Amino acid sequence: MRPSFTIGIEEEYQTIDPETRDLRSHLSSEILEQGKLLLQERVKAEMHQSVVEVGTGICKDIQSAREDVTELRRGIIQLAKKNGLSLAAAGTHPFADWRNQEIYPDERYLTIVQDLKIVARANLIFGLHVHVGVEDRETAIQIMNAARYFVPHMLALSTNSPFWMGMDTGLKSYRCKVFDKFPRTNIPDYFPSWGEYDSFVKLLVRTNCIDNAKKIWWDIRPHPNFPTLEFRCCDVPMRVDETIALAALIQATVAKLYKLYSANQGFRLYRRLLIMENKWRAVRYGLDGLLIDFGKGVEVPVRVLMEEYLEFIDDVVDELGSRKEIDYIRTILRNGSGADRQIRVFQETGDLKRVVDYIISETEAGVFAPAATAA
Repeated sequence: MRPSFTIGIEEEYQTIDPETRDLRSHLSSEILEQGKLLLQERVKAEMHQSVVEVGTGICKDIQSAREDVTELRRGIIQLAKKNGLSLAAAGTHPFADWRNQEIYPDERYLTIVQDLKIVARANLIFGLHVHVGVEDRETAIQIMNAARYFVPHMLALSTNSPFWMGMDTGLKSYRCKVFDKFPRTNIPDYFPSWGEYDSFVKLLVRTNCIDNAKKIWWDIRPHPNFPTLEFRCCDVPMRVDETIALAALIQATVAKLYKLYSANQGFRLYRRLLIMENKWRAVRYGLDGLLIDFGKGVEVPVRVLMEEYLEFIDDVVDELGSRKEIDYIRTILRNGSGADRQIRVFQETGDLKRVVDYIISETEAGVFAPAATAA
C-alpha cells in the first residue's frame, strides 16, 4: 500500500515576560485553557508551564500544513499578548534558569519527574516534531532505517539553541545535549523488520523500562498511536517559513526513500555509531561544519552536502507540490540557521535580552498579514 505522505507538525513555544524577557510560567495554564476554547485540541500542555505546544491536524499537503501552522502561531501569539506575555520559538531560552520553572500539574509529567528526577526537571527545551503518513508498519520501519542517515542534515538546518542559562555554549544546538540525558533518545538502531521492533517494545514494557511506546524518544520513531513516522530531531525554528521548509524536506525524504524501497532499491544503511558522529558535528557546528560522506569516506561541508541532498529528493518534489517550500532551504543556507542569527545578534549587541527580542520578532514574521496600504 502506497503511503499517504500526509503531514502533521508540532511546535513547542516559550512564554516570555515582555519586561524581563525571562520565561514566565504562571499564566501558561490560562493560555492553555483559552487556547483550547479557540483552537480546540490543537493546543497542549508540556512538562514545564512556560512551554506551550501546538499541533496541526492531518494535512494533505505542505500548503495545508502552512495554513494550519500559521493559524496556530497567530492564535497563540494573540492569546499570549492578551495575557501580558510574548511568544518565542527557539530550542532553548538564552538565559532562563530551569530551576525556577514550574512543572505542569499533570499525572503523566509528574510521573516522568518522579522517574527521571533532575534530568526531567532540567529538560527546558523546545522542539519541532514532524509526522509523515506511512500507514503500513513494515514499510514504516524500513523507511525509518534509511531515514536515520539524514537526521544530522535536518538537525543542522534547524539548529536554534546556542545559549543556555546565560552562556554561549559554543554549540549550535544545545537543546540536543540537554535531551541526551533522557533514556531512549538519539538515533535508533536498525531493525530488520516491524516484528523485531514490536518485540523490542514489548520487552521494554514487560521489564518495566517503560509503560508504553511513547516513552521511546528517538530522533525518528514509528508513532505508537498514529500511522506515521515521527521526526523529532529538530530545534523549533524561529520562522514559519523555516518550519514549513523542514517539514517539506522531511516529507520529500520519506517519499524518496519509499520510491527506492518500492522499486527494491533500498538506500544503503549505516551503523548508528557512524550516524552519531555526524549528529555531533551538526550539534556543534550546524551549517558551518563538515559532515562525513560515509560512502566516499571523506568530510564534506554541510552546505555542499545539502545541495546533494536536495538533488537526491528532487524527483519527488513536484509530485508532492512542495518545490517552493523546498527552495526555502537555500534561503536558510544563505542566511544561516536560527542559531547563526541568534549569535550574530549577540555579537552585535552583547545583550541576551536583545537576542530574546529578536527571537520574538522572528517568531511573528509572516504570521500576520501585512496591513493594506491606503489608496
